[in-house]
Amino acid sequence: MAAASPSSDMFDEIVMAEERFHGEGYQEGYAEGSHVGVAEGRRYGSLHGAKIGSEIGCYLGFALTWQCLLQKCTDEKNGKKIRALDSLIGMIQKFPYEDPTYDKLQEDLEKIRGKFKQECV
Repeated sequence: MAAASPSSDMFDEIVMAEERFHGEGYQEGYAEGSHVGVAEGRRYGSLHGAKIGSEIGCYLGFALTWQCLLQKCTDEKNGKKIRALDSLIGMIQKFPYEDPTYDKLQEDLEKIRGKFKQECV
């Protein structure tokens, strides 16, 4: 076989440069996108977590306030309300605030919302 001529090597370098630059550009873009994605995900998670925490805190404040107000009344109707409030408070206290990987987080949150709506009626 004949050795490759210098002009052929130069041509190969030009052709391969496009592929090399494409690969390098892809790697740089992927790394930058991953970095930006992590930062955006962290911001979104913090914001969404704060909203859920605020919502749960509002429900707990509501329940504790009404529980305190109804303690003075001892009739049967208020007894049922107090038991329902105790149930809501128990659900809130069992809510996994510090475990974002809890697989039933949304399900438990919906149960708390439903119980709160039940109390408001």
